[in-house]
Amino acid sequence: MKFTYKFLISIAIYLLFNNTTVNAQGCVAIRSTGGLCAMDEHPDSTTSGGAWLFNANSRYYRSYKHFVGKEEQKQRIALGTNVINHSFAQDFTLTRIFNNRWSFAVDVPVLNNTRSSLYEHGGKERHETKSFGIGDVSVKVYAWLLNPEKARKGNIQAGLGLKLPTGSYNYQDYFQNTGPGGTKLLGPVDQSIQLGDGGTGIITELNGYYNFTHNFGLYGTFYYMMNPREQNGVSSARGGVPSAKSIANGSDVMSVPDQFMIRVGANYGVGKFNFSAGVREECLPAKDLIGGSNGFRRPGYIISAEPGVTYRLKRFSVYTYVPIAMVRDRIQSTPDKISTQLTGVYTQGDAAFADYAVNVGVSFKL
Repeated sequence: MKFTYKFLISIAIYLLFNNTTVNAQGCVAIRSTGGLCAMDEHPDSTTSGGAWLFNANSRYYRSYKHFVGKEEQKQRIALGTNVINHSFAQDFTLTRIFNNRWSFAVDVPVLNNTRSSLYEHGGKERHETKSFGIGDVSVKVYAWLLNPEKARKGNIQAGLGLKLPTGSYNYQDYFQNTGPGGTKLLGPVDQSIQLGDGGTGIITELNGYYNFTHNFGLYGTFYYMMNPREQNGVSSARGGVPSAKSIANGSDVMSVPDQFMIRVGANYGVGKFNFSAGVREECLPAKDLIGGSNGFRRPGYIISAEPGVTYRLKRFSVYTYVPIAMVRDRIQSTPDKISTQLTGVYTQGDAAFADYAVNVGVSFKL
């Protein structure tokens, strides 16, 4: 039984600290929302009397491959016209475990992004725009659905919370060679590197695990954030004048999209190490569950293989995991569909994706 409890704790810690940041790998602008799977330590552990957990997670990716649907636009790299995003997110998550059923978490992301392109800077020279600051803070409440005293081999945790519009969604930088006479022009940076989306999101979450033996088990996560606000009022014209086409199809103003993530996989514990292998899907849908779906967005999804490893001590854990993209799909947006109807010509935009993301973090039980 002692080994079983150790492994239960290992899985729970992995799920708590190894699932931070839904920040999709590229221009499909799924934003950082912090500890997505904030599964606490197993309720049979010593934290049942109340404890604090702190996690710091760093995530980095470089997006540079363009896709229309599932088809890669390889000519973009060959011609040097591709967009390159470097995205770094540092999430700080503090969780209060009240008892063996209930907990509360607050996540504060700090984002640092750079974006280089030709088309945003006159089309002849590659230049960068940048953004830095606090992103959208989230607060969530979690509860184990099954009685911990009876659910010895597995359990399900439900979460409900809010994503607050604390990150700037009108962050501005200078675009080169776009003003009168080729001068610099100050305007909102691209949606993919904005610090926030301007909406108050409703977060729903389910986290679960099941153990077959003392060192082998399965895990799963489902996360969905609804953004009722349709548009945030920020122009997508980068300080310039929106085109007639963008006004006609509604893409002249940035949208406030929903987002979701699904993760499933297996864990194997060896001593103080916990090894995991799973599949992860991150998605920014074309249509929101609540409210309208028009405005500029790059909807799509990424399906990744997700290996990971965690080294665990009594009050301290270190982990790393690297989701590696297997499928990348930039789907039709609402403005794409409107343009198709207006012109009679099928329209579908592109988006840049990364090959992988790197996540490294540490956690402490206070």
